[in-house]
Amino acid sequence: MPDNDNKAKVNSTAGVEKPDLSKKSSRFMLKNYTGDEESERDYLPVRRSQEYKSGCLGGLMYLVFILCVSIVLACFAWMAASDALALNKESVSATINLPTDIFETVTEEETDEDGNVTGVREVAKADIDFVSSALKESGIIQYEWLFKLFCKLSDADKKLDPGTYELRSNLDYRAIVKKMQAGSGAAVTVDVMIPEGYTMHQIFNLLEENGVSSYEELMYAAANSSFNYSFLDPEKAGDASRLEGFLFPDTYQFYVGMQASSAINKLLSNFNAKIDADIQKQLNDTGYSLSDIVTIASLIEKEAAVDVSKGIDERSLISSVIYNRLRTDMTLGLESSILYIHQDYEGSPTAEMLTEDSPYNTNINHGLPPTPICNPSLAAIRAALNPEATDYYYFYYDEETGSSRFFTYYNDFLTFVETRRNNDENG
Repeated sequence: MPDNDNKAKVNSTAGVEKPDLSKKSSRFMLKNYTGDEESERDYLPVRRSQEYKSGCLGGLMYLVFILCVSIVLACFAWMAASDALALNKESVSATINLPTDIFETVTEEETDEDGNVTGVREVAKADIDFVSSALKESGIIQYEWLFKLFCKLSDADKKLDPGTYELRSNLDYRAIVKKMQAGSGAAVTVDVMIPEGYTMHQIFNLLEENGVSSYEELMYAAANSSFNYSFLDPEKAGDASRLEGFLFPDTYQFYVGMQASSAINKLLSNFNAKIDADIQKQLNDTGYSLSDIVTIASLIEKEAAVDVSKGIDERSLISSVIYNRLRTDMTLGLESSILYIHQDYEGSPTAEMLTEDSPYNTNINHGLPPTPICNPSLAAIRAALNPEATDYYYFYYDEETGSSRFFTYYNDFLTFVETRRNNDENG
């Protein structure tokens, strides 16, 4: 009986193939196998299900992670592109000022198409940190770092110009850079009327008051900037007074915050255009230099009474007095030249001023002052070129008539002056 039972047991398991423990499955390995039929049957399917589910869950989590990262990157790229390309941005307008002191002049090599160095040039580079910060604070851009990157890749720091610009947030980065250039439609302009007879000092103060450029920047540019005009004395480089007389009085349109040298060049260019072939011919006939004629014209501008409504225009008569005195080597004795070195002073010169040791004191010095004493009009320049033929050597401005009285003889001049003074004293 025991033998039969044993056979039954053997037969009952005869169809069961025992796993080969010496081999490892490529997908899984059985652990703690005891050879017991029941534990093996219970163990195998449970273990395989857990591993399968764990692998699926891990793959799903990785996929979700990749999708999240992709979505974040896509959102970030969209926001960056929206700012750079001005897509669906809130409409904002702002005024951006790029002062001249954020620009640095650097020297760069110039090359030809083959990369060979052909020379050097000076380039003004803007402080992009300042520019991007101003654009960010005004709401024109959202990402400073992205604008800086764009500027670095496009060399935008060399393309900007000083000035004040009206910008909008619906401009892409490329358009913003183009708008911040002189001559662009975004540049804020101002019309400035420069009166005839204004000195350089007065003109530069007027330009500063209108936001064109600062007085200090204009004075520095007047002395040190290069202006390619033959009427400027190259030996006076470094001296701002070299421009006195050549800053033509007129109405100009300037860019707000523009470069000082560019503002000055507008006035010089206008003067150069006014000296046409006709004036050049008259100049050659006089035997005087252009600088001398402009100096004479500046004296005429300051001394002559002009009132179109009353038909008063003394410019050619004053011109004749100046030339008559120059020909006879008399001192010009003009108060306007003395007052030029006291531009903040109002009224007639004092006795001390009349004896002051200065090349602009035409009471004690013969000939013309060293520079023009103001910036004369074209009419004054024409009067300097075409003095009226007279024998006048003296003149005195009569406040009662609003015009001057002219005299040939000194005694007649003194008599008239004393009479007028006595009348003024007696009321």
